[in-house]
Amino acid sequence: MTNSEATEKQDATATSIKVMVVDDQPMVRKGIVSLLQLEGGIEVVGEAGSGAEALSLVPRLSPELILMDVRMPNMDGIECTQKILKAYPNIKVLILTTFDEDEYIFPAIEAGCCGYLLKDTPLEDLSAAIKIVHKGNVQLGPSIAPKVLARLRPYKERGETEKLRFMTEREKTILKLIGQGNSNKEIATTLNISEGTVKNHISSILTQLGLRDRTQAALWVAENGIG
Repeated sequence: MTNSEATEKQDATATSIKVMVVDDQPMVRKGIVSLLQLEGGIEVVGEAGSGAEALSLVPRLSPELILMDVRMPNMDGIECTQKILKAYPNIKVLILTTFDEDEYIFPAIEAGCCGYLLKDTPLEDLSAAIKIVHKGNVQLGPSIAPKVLARLRPYKERGETEKLRFMTEREKTILKLIGQGNSNKEIATTLNISEGTVKNHISSILTQLGLRDRTQAALWVAENGIG
């Protein structure tokens, strides 16, 4: 390998998204890892066979995004997601599972995951989803999105969009930018304000809409057609 090739490889690694794969089925986990290692812009920094193992590895591996299975013994993916995000709120969690039942989808979203995909998702789509979620956007599988939007629809029917009437123009703008998948830093740059100010506005927005986090806010924007 030439010096220039070595440098290019180092640069690629430095800019790659650091991903950890958590799945209790060794063959499935190894398969996912092997496929992701072929994708540019993604670096698999580790893998875990349980929620408990994932929790123990996060401090050492420092993943930016975790591909998380839902059903695992001892500690499932939902509980693991809650604990990881409580301790490391900057980590993104993308659920990758075989289960598309409501009993898993909505608790996972409430736990703070930024995406929910099924394991039959093509590699190209999975890779794209990882990059989308890493940027702060929400990614739902084609069979998952209708379920989530249907759950949100009753809020719209009760006139939830009326709450926009009580928001400031700045809050409305930030809400739209959240819906477009912008991070706090990107919003701050766009509006020429500090990230701290953005966080304060987002806190106010979530309170007014009765939402838990940015993921729910982005879904609310999509459901209500705020553009």
